[in-house]
Amino acid sequence: MCGIVAYIGKKEAFPIVVKGLKRLEYRGYDSAGVALLHGDQLNVYKKAGKVSVMEEFALGQDVAGHAGIGHTRWATHGEPSDVNAHPHTSMDGKIALIHNGIIENYDVLKRELQNQGYIFKSETDTEVIVHLVDYISKKEHVWFGEALRLALSQVHGAYAIVAISKEYPNRLVAARKSSPLVVGIGAEGDFYLASDATPIVEYTKKVVYLDDEEIAVIDLEEGLKLYNIADQERTPFFQQLEMELEALEKGGYEHFMLKEIHEQPRSIHDCFRGRLNAEEAWVNLGGLRDYEQKMITANRLIIVACGTSWHAGLVGEYLIEDLARINVEVEYASEFRYRNPILNENDVVIAISQSGETADTLAALELAKSKGATILGICNVVGSSISRLTDGGSYTHAGPEIGVASTKAFTAQVTVLTLMALSLAHKKGTISETHFRTLLAELEAIPEKVKQVLETDALIEQIAAEYKDASNALYLGRGSSFPVALEGALKLKEISYIHAEGYPAAEMKHGPIALIDENMPIFVIATQGNSYEKVVSNIQEVKARKGKVIAVVTEGDIQVREMADHVIEIPETNEFLVPLLATIPFQLLSYHIAVMRGCNVDQPRNLAKSVTVE
Repeated sequence: MCGIVAYIGKKEAFPIVVKGLKRLEYRGYDSAGVALLHGDQLNVYKKAGKVSVMEEFALGQDVAGHAGIGHTRWATHGEPSDVNAHPHTSMDGKIALIHNGIIENYDVLKRELQNQGYIFKSETDTEVIVHLVDYISKKEHVWFGEALRLALSQVHGAYAIVAISKEYPNRLVAARKSSPLVVGIGAEGDFYLASDATPIVEYTKKVVYLDDEEIAVIDLEEGLKLYNIADQERTPFFQQLEMELEALEKGGYEHFMLKEIHEQPRSIHDCFRGRLNAEEAWVNLGGLRDYEQKMITANRLIIVACGTSWHAGLVGEYLIEDLARINVEVEYASEFRYRNPILNENDVVIAISQSGETADTLAALELAKSKGATILGICNVVGSSISRLTDGGSYTHAGPEIGVASTKAFTAQVTVLTLMALSLAHKKGTISETHFRTLLAELEAIPEKVKQVLETDALIEQIAAEYKDASNALYLGRGSSFPVALEGALKLKEISYIHAEGYPAAEMKHGPIALIDENMPIFVIATQGNSYEKVVSNIQEVKARKGKVIAVVTEGDIQVREMADHVIEIPETNEFLVPLLATIPFQLLSYHIAVMRGCNVDQPRNLAKSVTVE
C-alpha cells in the first residue's frame, strides 16, 4: 500500500527521496512527507495530497541533509491529512519513523503509552510505534535501533519501517514483516531503501530484500548489518536487479496505463519466450518442472488470488480442467485464510499476484504450507515475498506495471496459466499431439494478434464517447470469456467510477435482466466457439429490452453485427486463447471513458497498487 523511500550517504537526500516517492506514488497518494537530518537538526515536512504538494511546501524551507526518509500514504488508520501523514516523530522530536502496514494491537499499546504520559497528535497506528521506541529507549537506556527491535516484539501486525534519529546522524534502521522492503547498496558507500526496486534502480542494481522479522542497521562507517527479532546477526543475500530505468517512464504515452496496454504484445511474448517452441512441440516452465508430476497426481489444484489475479485464475481453471482434466478450485485469498479450508499434503496451492506481496495471498500460502500442501507462485516481481516463500513457481516477466489498474499483468498471468495447462495436458496425455501443436502455434501468434486489436483503438475511443456518461454497465461472457467479463467490469469500476458488473451470459436472465433499458450498455464477448449460438440468443434477449449491445466478435462475424449497436473485431484464434485478445478492447474502453470523465487514470481514488495490508 504505502510507499517508503530512504537514503543515507554523501549526496543530498531530499531530491533522491522525492524522486523515489514520485515513482512509488502508485502505492498510495493520499499524503506525503519527508524527514531530513541536517547537522543536529531533524526537519519534517508533510502535507495531505500528492507528493508534488509536499515537495512544493518543503522547497521553501531547509531541505539540506545527507540522510532522509520519505513516505507516500494510502490511508488506513485516520483520514488523509497533514497530521496523519508520515513521518511521525517522538515527543522530543529526536526520532522520526515511517511505516507501511497495519498494527493490529495499536489501541492497547496506545493506552499504555498514554498512561506513561505520551500525547498523540494523529489518528494513525504508526505514531504508536515511534512513541513505543522512544519509551523503550529511555527506560532501557538503549539506542533507538535496539529500542525498535525490542518494540517489535510487542507489535502485532504487518510492517515495513524505517527510522532515523538526530542522535545517530550516520545511521538508518529498517525492519519488515509481511510488507516489502528492499535495501540498495550504492557504489559510493551510500544506501537506498524502498518498498520496491523502482526508486532504487536509477542508482544501483545491487540489492538485499529483507525477510520477515528482519532488521537492517545501516551505518555509513560500518555498512549494512542484518539481525532478526531475537538479535541474531544474519548474512545479507545480495541480488542484482534486472529492471531497466526506461521501463519506469511513460515513453511518450499520456498515462502509464495506456503505455502498459500497448506493451502487451511484448509482455506476452516475453512471458512465453524460451518457454515454448511450436516447431519442436515443447513447453518448459523451469520453475514448475519439478512439481508437474505432483500437480498431475494432486487431489486438486487450488488457485488463490485477489482482484485481477483472481480473474486470471478463473481463466486458468477453465483451461487446466478442460485440457489437463485436473480438478481446480479458485479461491479469493482473503476468504480462503478465514474459512478453515480442508487441506493436506495431496493438494497444490498456486498463488497469483502481480507484486508478489499481496497480504491476503501471502497469508493463504502460509496457511497452506502449515497444512503440508505444496505451494507454488505466479508473480511478476523478482525477489518478492511470494517468490521467496513458495516451493516453486513462475515469473510472468511482464516488466514493471505502474498503473494501479492491472492490464499487462492480467494477460501475462493468463499466458503463464495457459502454458501450465498445455504442459500438464501434454505430460498427462489428455491432449492429442496435433491439438497440442496447434495450440502452441496459436499461442506463439498471439502477440501479433494483440497488435491487430490495438489498431482498433480509434473505433473503441468513438464507442467510449457514446457511453462515457452511463451510470451502470453489464459485461457478459461464457466459458473462459466469463472471467474476461468480470475483468472488463472491474476495469471500468476502478478507473471511471461507473458501476459495472460481470456475469456469465446465461445468468443475465436470472436477475440482472431487470436492469436493462435503453440507457444500459451491455458489453458482450461473442466470439466464435462452442457457446456462440447461446451468446447470440443472449444478445437477442438484451435487444428485446432495448439494451445497447457492444459486442467483441471474431473478425468477419456477420450474425452479431446485424444485432449489436457496435462491434469490435478481434482476430480469429482458438477458443482457449480468446481471453488474451478479448480483454484488450475492454481495457481500452475503460481507459478512454475514464479520460473523458476527467478521472485520474493511473491513480484512481481509494486504490493502491500493491495491497500489503488486510
